[in-house]
Order: sequence, then structure tokens, then C-alpha cells
Amino acid sequence: IEEIHQALRMKKDEEMDRQRKIHNIHKVIEDWKNELNTMTVCENLQPQIDAVNNELKKLQEERANIDSDISDVTAEEMNQEREKKRIIGRLEQLNDMMNMKEENLKERFPDTHTALLWLRKNRDKFKKKVCEAMMLEINMKNNRYAKYVENHISANDMRAFVFESQEDMEMFLMRDHQKLCVNAVCAPAESCAQSLPSRPIEELHRYGFFSYLRELFDAPHPVMSYLCSQYRVHDVPVGTEKTRNMIERVLQETKLRQMYTAEEKYIFKVSAYTNLTVSTNTSLRAAQFLTSSVDTHERIRLENQQQDINNTLKSLAVRLTTLSERQKHLDHRDNELRQQKKQLLERGNRRRQLESKLGVKYDSLRQLEQDAINFEEESQKANVKIKEINIQKARLGTELMHLMKNCMSLNILKADMVLQSATVAAEKNSLESKYKAASVQLRAAEQHFHELDDRKRVLTENCKELLKKARHVCKLSPDQQLPKEFQTAFQALPTTLEEIDAFLNEEKTRASCFTGLNASVVEEYNKQTQEIAQLTEYLEEKKNELDNYKQNISQVKERWLNPLKKMIEQINEKFSNFFNSMQCVGEIDLHVENEVRF
Repeated sequence: IEEIHQALRMKKDEEMDRQRKIHNIHKVIEDWKNELNTMTVCENLQPQIDAVNNELKKLQEERANIDSDISDVTAEEMNQEREKKRIIGRLEQLNDMMNMKEENLKERFPDTHTALLWLRKNRDKFKKKVCEAMMLEINMKNNRYAKYVENHISANDMRAFVFESQEDMEMFLMRDHQKLCVNAVCAPAESCAQSLPSRPIEELHRYGFFSYLRELFDAPHPVMSYLCSQYRVHDVPVGTEKTRNMIERVLQETKLRQMYTAEEKYIFKVSAYTNLTVSTNTSLRAAQFLTSSVDTHERIRLENQQQDINNTLKSLAVRLTTLSERQKHLDHRDNELRQQKKQLLERGNRRRQLESKLGVKYDSLRQLEQDAINFEEESQKANVKIKEINIQKARLGTELMHLMKNCMSLNILKADMVLQSATVAAEKNSLESKYKAASVQLRAAEQHFHELDDRKRVLTENCKELLKKARHVCKLSPDQQLPKEFQTAFQALPTTLEEIDAFLNEEKTRASCFTGLNASVVEEYNKQTQEIAQLTEYLEEKKNELDNYKQNISQVKERWLNPLKKMIEQINEKFSNFFNSMQCVGEIDLHVENEVRF
């Protein structure tokens, strides 16, 4: 009923909405008619449209160029960022190596490290270049050659600061009256860093020499000048094991004063008294200060590259900003031109659009006027439906009362059925227990039966063998029937075992009265007669046992089968009734394959 009222309200709302739409359409049609009446003939707008199209085309070409420039600048910016990242990583590695060298300096020479920190804070007080401790400034080109340099330069000079000016060195040693044990040296006034060796290294290759000490490391100009002046690193060759093996020849042919082999340092001096050459060789100490070398040239080069990249990135950012601003300006101008073109096209199509729209609106108006709803008629239909529903409601109430009564009676019946089901289940469990016990007895009886059957077969075979022997004695073929005289003779014999034994004894007594018989024939006869008697007795015994077992099996089967049949009849009756209640047919039956399989 509520749905009918709701549908009626929807019909009313639908009619009101239809009336409102009709009113709106009338108003729109009136406005468009007025616009058509006041609209002049369309002017020729094609030249203006063509001009706008040409400007749009030029603008799009410029936008494409700017997009390409932005892509190129962005790609270049990404490349520069990648290169910057690589340089920063390498600088961090170099800084880590420098930090390791400074930690080594701090651990071994604390005063020198303190003076180093002071120097870095007060560099502006010095007139000329000041180099830090040599162990920090010297950078090996290959760390495995560090032992040659460290064995050649004294430990005091390894931690010494190098000055280009004597005045700066004195000021450094007087620094703020700090009482620190620090070494400082002054580079020669005239640079020795580029001094040439006494002979080219190529002339010494045949002796195993591969380089002069100076070529094994890098150092700032003042440090290198001091080392060339003080230690003549530019003229001390470094050799190999080959050099050591031919050291006497090296001494005689080269007249060197100092040299290095793979693991030893040699010093040669000429005695002022004897004019003889005296050589001293010492084993090389392991390197301690220069194993973590930092390539200062690489570091400076990387820092310059980093600065160049930063400048490039700034210029690229400015360029990208300029291009983006120009791109925004072009986008704005593009939107203006498209809007202008749209307005021109709309001005040309407005009259045709209005005429087309008026036709559509008139069609909509006719459709709405045809779809009018008679609310009076709809209300009457709703009342008729409500009346029918109320009648159906009363009928359903009556039917519900009957169904509730039936439900109560069915619930009572259900409770009774539940009790019966419990009783039947208990009876079923009892019968199943009995059935299982009887099944066990049946299987035992069947097993005994099969055993007796096997023994019967054996006895039957024995009888057949004896019969075969008897036929042989009587000279009868296997398929030959017994002669009538034999049949008559057998019929005349006794039928019980006792009578047969008595008859045999009588015949034996009678046979003993005969004379002139062959002893072997009598012996064979007696033997076979005895076997026949034994087999006959055994066969009779087994027949009796077999009859007893068959009787036992019949009794056991009857005790088990009769209750089973009754139970199946009860189950079949209830099963059929249940299926009948579902308007179906069904039954339960015990299927018998043979006497012992059910």
C-alpha cells in the first residue's frame, strides 16, 4: 500500500515537473525567437578566422622550438647533476684519505697537528705560500713506492712545515708563544724543483732501474724544491731485484752515490784516505706516513670542475626559467587566440544553431504535451489496488491462523517423531552390534567350511586314485562301465562299515582254506583290501564332519539373517513412507548373490 502511495506521489511530482518544463521551454523559445528577430545577416568573418589561424600556426611552431630547447636544457642539467654527484663522491673519497693522514699525524705528532690547526686559522698572517707538514703534502702516485720515499726522507722532515720565506718561518715558530715541538724548513730561494738528473733514466734501465724518486710522488712546488735540494730526489734512482743481483757491476759502471733496489737502500762513499769506495746497504722500513696518498692535482681539478658545474647549473636554471616564462606567455596567447577563433565561429553559426535548437525545442514541447498524466484517473486506480490488497490481507490473515494451528500439530508430531527416532536409533545400534558379532561368527564358520571343503577334495582325490587302482585290478578301462556282474556283486555287499568288516573277515577265513594260491597275489589283495577299508572309514568320518559344519553354518546364518530381514522390512516401510510424503517412490531390499554373499 505504501508503494502505491509512493507511486501516486511520484506521478504527481512527475506531472508538476512536466508543467514546469513546458513553461521553461516556452520561455526559451520566446527568447530565441526574439534573438533571431533582432539578429542581422552574418558578416563575412573568414578573413579574421584566417588571420587567427596563421597566428596560431606561428605560435605553435615557436612553442615546439621552446619545448625542444627545454628538453635539451633539462637533459644537460641532468648530465651536469650526474657529473656533479660523481665529483662530490670522488672529493669525499679524497677527503677521507686526507682525514686518515691527519689522524695519523695527530696520533704520532700531537704538537705538529696542533700547529697545523693554528696555521689553517692564521694563513692570512703570512706573506708567501706556506706548505703543511710534508707527510700531508706528499702524494704517492703508487702506494707501493711509499717505502722508498719514507726511507729517503728523515722522520723530522716528514712532519716539517715548508716555507718560501725565512721571515714567515720565524713568525710561525714564534706563534703566540706556544710551547710546541714543531719542525719547519725553508725552501731554497732559487727553485730546485725542476733540477735535471745527472743522466737520463733510460741509461739505467739495463741495470733494473725504472725511475728516479722524484717521479714517484707529487708535492707542492716549495716541498719538491726543498727535497731536490736537500735529498736530491731527482737524482736517486729506484731499481728492482735485478739491480741487487748485479750491484757490483752497477757500482763500477754507474758511479752512483745512492740508489734503491726492491727491498734495500745502498749508499756509496769514497774514502779520503784509501780512495776506495765503501758501500752501506740497509733493509727498507715499511711505509707509515704516505700509504694513504691524496692526489692534490686531482683534488684541485675536481674542485675547479665542481665550481664550473655549479656555474653551468646556475646559467641552465636561468635559461630554463626564461624558457618557462616564454612558454607560459605563449600558452596564454594560444588560449586567447583559440577563444577568439571560437567566438568568431560561434558568431557565424549562431543563427543556424538557433534555428536548429528551436526545432529541437518544439519537438520536446510536443512530446511533453503528449505525455500528460491524468491524476484523477491515477488516483482512482491506486484506490482500486489498495482495496484489492486489503482483501488479500484479510485472506492471508485467515490463512495464517490455519497455518499456525497446523504448525502446532506438526510440532507435536515432530516431537513424537524425534522420540521414535531416538528409540529406533538405539535399536539400530543394538542390531548393528549383534550384526557385527554374527558377522564374526559367520566368517569363522565360512573359514571352517572352506577347510573341510579342502579336506573333502583331498579325500575325493584319494577315492579316485583307489577307484583307479580297483579298475586296474579288475582290468577295466577308465571310461568303461562296471560289468553287470560287478554291479550285482556290489549290490549284494553290505551297506554299513561294520557289516563290510565282518564280511571281509569271513572272506579272509574262507580264503585261508584255499591251497595252492600265489602268496604275492594274496598279499596284494590283503593290502588293497586294508587300504579300501581305511579310506572308506576316513571318508565316512569326513562326510559326518562336513554335514555337522553345514548344519552349524545354517543355524548361524538363520540366527543372523532372520533379525536382519525384519529390521530391513521395518526400515523399508519407513523409507517408503518418507518417500511417499515427498511424492516419490523408494524401497530398501537385501540383495543375495549366493548362499553366503548378501
